[in-house]
Amino acid sequence: MNKKIFFIAASLAVSATFGAYYLSQTMYGAIPPVKVSQVVELDDGDTYDMVAYWVEKEIGGRKYKMLSYNGMIPGPMIKVQQGSEITINFENKTGIETTLHSHGVRLDNAFDGVPGVTQEPIQSGGSFTYKVKFPDGGMYWYHPHIREDYAQELGLYGNYLVVPKSADYWDPVNREAPLFLDDLLVENGEINLSTRGADRTLMGRFGNVMLVNGETDYSLTAQKGEVVRFYVTNAANVRPFNFGINGARMKLVGGDGGAYERDEWKDSVVLGPSERAVVEVLFDTSGSFVLENRTPDRTYTLGNVVVENMPIDVSYANEFAQLKTHPQAITSIDPFRASFNKAPDKRIALSIDMMGGMSGGGHMMPDGSMMGGMGMMGGVPEGGIEWEDEMAMMNAMSDTDSAKWKIVDQDTGKENMEINWAFKKGEPVKIRIFNDPKSVHPMQHPIHFHGQRFLVVARDGVPQTNLVWKDTVLVKAGETVDIMLDTSNPGEWMAHCHIAEHLETGMMFSFKVE
Repeated sequence: MNKKIFFIAASLAVSATFGAYYLSQTMYGAIPPVKVSQVVELDDGDTYDMVAYWVEKEIGGRKYKMLSYNGMIPGPMIKVQQGSEITINFENKTGIETTLHSHGVRLDNAFDGVPGVTQEPIQSGGSFTYKVKFPDGGMYWYHPHIREDYAQELGLYGNYLVVPKSADYWDPVNREAPLFLDDLLVENGEINLSTRGADRTLMGRFGNVMLVNGETDYSLTAQKGEVVRFYVTNAANVRPFNFGINGARMKLVGGDGGAYERDEWKDSVVLGPSERAVVEVLFDTSGSFVLENRTPDRTYTLGNVVVENMPIDVSYANEFAQLKTHPQAITSIDPFRASFNKAPDKRIALSIDMMGGMSGGGHMMPDGSMMGGMGMMGGVPEGGIEWEDEMAMMNAMSDTDSAKWKIVDQDTGKENMEINWAFKKGEPVKIRIFNDPKSVHPMQHPIHFHGQRFLVVARDGVPQTNLVWKDTVLVKAGETVDIMLDTSNPGEWMAHCHIAEHLETGMMFSFKVE
């Protein structure tokens, strides 16, 4: 079978087995309680054993069966030095097929964890040895690449913290804290997930329970005057977060792949699924500081930082007050600047086909918008971002047969896995991404490229003036984004929408770096 076809088949066919496996979770014995997440520090050449299995976790006073890496949700944060290579001996005890994808890491192609492209699915009871290189400093993460909408949502995610080689890469801080942002859809006392296959494919699964590091009541205790560097990762299926800390001054210093060219003061930062932000915060007064998700219509409380009235021994307030320029980031970007204004090498559009009677002449929705045919379902959201499931009933009825999200090569007309780009290693490629506002349902899409890094050089034709290396870009409805792909890592790779349900409908393609 063609590898590309197999990838789709592996991702979708496995859905049929999920129900039976879920009912036999105890095949490996009693389900243990979840463990407290840990930091695991590894040196170059070290080997680490990782097992995926079921655990019992309490959320909101009720116990749920969820998935874990080494019994932890999030999985252990693996801390390594930039330039290191480690070996992960991975064992699958979940009862379902899985793989391990190291998101954003420019590792060797054979260990990217994409079924049917770089490896076969790991069967339940099976194992795979991953060799993971870390050429870039920053915060990355790992998760499965089969039924992400199910397995990742149930707890299979964890961070890599890659410490830069240069001691002065980041400003000094009193401590570092990882923050995984997520949500779960809990209804009638159960986590609402389909074992048969992906559903809610129109918009993706929005949750009604907010989680930080797997908890509904996340809390961090700090001392007065402490500067904390937060590494924030959005692990949600679809929900974008506008992350802020009420009453605290926040400095944005980094993103997906390390430092920005220069620091910026921010009230909040928007993160699409799989995006990361590195922010520093000075807690200069005692009290409680609330972590928030701020949307146009409401503000969610995510957790809090309790600052005790006990001064810190060493203060970094002076360093925090300065907006630093990051010469190493600037130097890494310089070779690509001459290509920023060239014509796009590739052009893609993001759109959707609606099946099952939804693609005909259309009919009027209660809000006055049109559904189906040439009409829209809901229209373009204000600001280009859907912050909530505004069409919950229609979304709940959608599945992989009725909603077919697609990436279209505008020069060839090829869609999704028909696309077969080939690039030469070391030749930067400019890609223009257009999110069609006239599609049946315009919404934002976080577009992720495996194995490479890229720069967002323009949005709607406006040059971006403070750059950071990225692996995922949130493209708003109606927006045109130009990225510069650093084709530095040879192999066959995936690019896809990181809304888990959209990926399940086939919103992906492959490309080669030769």
